[in-house]
Amino acid sequence: MSKLKLAVGLIAAIAILAVAPLALAHTHAAQATTVTVKASEFKFVLSKKSAPHGKVTFKVTNKGHISHDFKIAGKKTPMLSPGKSATLKVTLKKGKYKYLCTVPGHASAGMKGTFKAS
Repeated sequence: MSKLKLAVGLIAAIAILAVAPLALAHTHAAQATTVTVKASEFKFVLSKKSAPHGKVTFKVTNKGHISHDFKIAGKKTPMLSPGKSATLKVTLKKGKYKYLCTVPGHASAGMKGTFKAS
């Protein structure tokens, strides 16, 4: 193999290695984050309290004995009977977002919190 071909091959390999982390970072940012939410009397348990900004999917399951819903970023699930689940997809900008159950009295009883998008 000539020195020129070896040099070109080496430069190409270095270029690929230099760009690969950028491509992976872009792919990671484009993927949606999934957060599982368990609702019960009178609390929410989230699998994550923060996520990268962008698309976030909340998979909400009512583990309680009465109906609940889940509201964040101006969107909410339908009212969930005990044992039922729903998926809520939102796009979050960087910042903090309040979440809560909209059933009267439930948020004040503890069904609320803050989720951070970074």
